Amino acid sequence: MCACPGDTEATVQKPSAPALPFENRRSFLGALLGVGSVLVGGLLSVPLIRFALFPLLRKTTELKSSPVGALSEFSTLTQPVMRTIQIEQVDGWRKAISEKAVYITKDQVGRLRVLTSVCPHLGCTVPWNKEKNQFVCPCHGATFMPDGTRISGPSQRGMDTLEMSVQDGQLLVRFQYFRQLVSDKEVIG
Repeated sequence: MCACPGDTEATVQKPSAPALPFENRRSFLGALLGVGSVLVGGLLSVPLIRFALFPLLRKTTELKSSPVGALSEFSTLTQPVMRTIQIEQVDGWRKAISEKAVYITKDQVGRLRVLTSVCPHLGCTVPWNKEKNQFVCPCHGATFMPDGTRISGPSQRGMDTLEMSVQDGQLLVRFQYFRQLVSDKEVIG
């Protein structure tokens, strides 16, 4: 159909109006806001992820040697001698300095040994009993010889020995924790 100037029923199609300039700006600002939100969210998540993974990725306690005393102090031992050492433990974000008791004794051949005072049964502190000339655990009655070997009781092994070294005439000990309730000596920390 053709539209004539006198025809009232004919509709004239007008070209659509161009998009308003603020609609393009509005969609651009929306996209800019979305990208900015993603960037800010990403930046904020990095410290949170690092905070959560830090203890898993970081090596915990480093084994450092602690001085026990001069080597000459222990040359004439006839029975075990208790000494207290300070150890530094790093666990995740926490750094703690604690004191642990160790016993310096001689084995059957006469060589120095350093024993931990922790019972290999359930972790009680084992004192030296001078009257009985043996270590006696107060918790469950396990007994150990002066060199740390097991005599009797529920413990499945003797007292645990610690690594030691001599540096500049000083006896140094590396304190470690061992798994309890097992017959083999197994380091856990």
